[in-house]
Amino acid sequence: MAIQRDELFDDEQGVFMISVAAELAGMHPQTLRIYEARGLIKPKRSPKQTRLYSQRDVEKLRRIQELTTEVGLNLAGVERVLELEQMMDAMQSELDGMRTQAEELEREMLQRIREVHRSYKREIVRWEPPGEMLRSKDFKRPVRIRVERPNNNHAT
Repeated sequence: MAIQRDELFDDEQGVFMISVAAELAGMHPQTLRIYEARGLIKPKRSPKQTRLYSQRDVEKLRRIQELTTEVGLNLAGVERVLELEQMMDAMQSELDGMRTQAEELEREMLQRIREVHRSYKREIVRWEPPGEMLRSKDFKRPVRIRVERPNNNHAT
């Protein structure tokens, strides 16, 4: 039975020594030291202060490699791009949270609207034209009610 990588260690856990991380990222170990000095990467440290790189660190090193070789950025440009990407990730997370909250609020609002509509059904009395309520299936013909109006012709 094959063991998956994610079962062995967390993406944030420092597990690779500098030589292994450099090889995985396709660069020289000295380059990793330079990136660390610039603050682009922050490897964990063992109790004996040996640098330990995580899978996430290796992915970041590959991203830096891509930005410097394929895009042609200098390290200052790489720093800025990484900052902007981090900001975008944070904003995306915030947006996702807001969407989730909006969906929850919409569900709650629709539920409350349904409750209000149900309460209307109990309170509303069906409207019938005048005289309709007096008709009944028991009568063979409609019942008529004579309405007398006062005489408004005043003698002067």
